[in-house]
Amino acid sequence: MPPELEANPRGIPKAPFVDNVELFLTDGQVEPTLRKFQEMISKYKYMEVHLLQRQKALETKIPEIKKTLDTVDLLISQKDAEEQMETSFELTETLWASAKVPSTKTVYLWLGANVMLEYPVEEADSLLQEKYEKAKTSLQQVEEDLEFLRDQVTTMEVNTARVYNWDVKQRRTRREGPSS
Repeated sequence: MPPELEANPRGIPKAPFVDNVELFLTDGQVEPTLRKFQEMISKYKYMEVHLLQRQKALETKIPEIKKTLDTVDLLISQKDAEEQMETSFELTETLWASAKVPSTKTVYLWLGANVMLEYPVEEADSLLQEKYEKAKTSLQQVEEDLEFLRDQVTTMEVNTARVYNWDVKQRRTRREGPSS
């Protein structure tokens, strides 16, 4: 295989397409080549599993960020209100509570790892907006990478079939050669 392979923007190597098996197999060794192809397919599948997990996490995270962003936007719009805002909030998936929320200039955000910080509502809004955009971009990149990986797996499976079929044809030719 060529020493330098092309890659997508995030560094996933592009699978070479074997157009001419004889030229590709310069040393005529089929078994090591088939093993390399299977190894590459395994690596691509491993990356795919990792990216599918990341995609699932992002698909869960994005709506949460959006919900928090909408809440902060509501707090900003009510910042100068004289009266308290009455609302319901989720305690668990099936349990909601009512609350009266006074106008506020600050909000507390969970940062992860059991860390919560107080932010001015405008700063919280810009932070959440930035996180939301980054998460959407990340999800788009993950989806592009998954599509790219599927194409590479298909290419490697086609390569494997081409090399295997070429080997079968060569063996058949060698076997029939002396009897002709």
